[in-house]
Amino acid sequence: MSPDSAPAAQEPDIAAAHARPPGLLALFLAFARMSLAGFGGVLVFARHAIVDQHRWMTADEFNETFALCHFLPGPNIVNLSMVFGARLRGIAGGVAAFTGLLLPPTGIMTVLAIIYARFGDVEVLRRSLAGISCAAVGLLIAVVFRMMTPLLKRMDVVVIVLMLGVFVAIGVLRLPLQAVLLVAIPVSIGVRYLMRRKVAA
Repeated sequence: MSPDSAPAAQEPDIAAAHARPPGLLALFLAFARMSLAGFGGVLVFARHAIVDQHRWMTADEFNETFALCHFLPGPNIVNLSMVFGARLRGIAGGVAAFTGLLLPPTGIMTVLAIIYARFGDVEVLRRSLAGISCAAVGLLIAVVFRMMTPLLKRMDVVVIVLMLGVFVAIGVLRLPLQAVLLVAIPVSIGVRYLMRRKVAA
């Protein structure tokens, strides 16, 4: 590969990272659409909208932001809306994204809760909910694989080992989440710091 071709190969990620920040209304509408489309979980649609559709973040930036939100208390996607909106448009942006994410489904779920309280024992409805839960699991697995793609493309052995270690500790050994995080977070930060120092040297 010639030296002149290297910058060109990086242009899509650079363009995505420096895309023009959306306005407050655009943030509200984008997260409202995510929440209304997010059957089985909003994460799938949030990643698609932020990374693929609007290119407000690169895949790596989304993974890093979601990782931060995952370790904060509260629902991950709600944390993501606040962190993402605040990152682009300050506190007002965080409020706009947060409101867009929660306002439409809250209204819909209030109506559905009233209906379910009255007809929840109907067998057809119970079977329908069981089918929806299967689709939700499939969507979650799909987005997990898409978020893993940047890590696998770089073939960063240390990162993959850390990821598998956390998976085994929580998913297989059933160790307490808090205990695993207390070990995994410092180790991950330390490893990344040492790797960057090695590259810089």
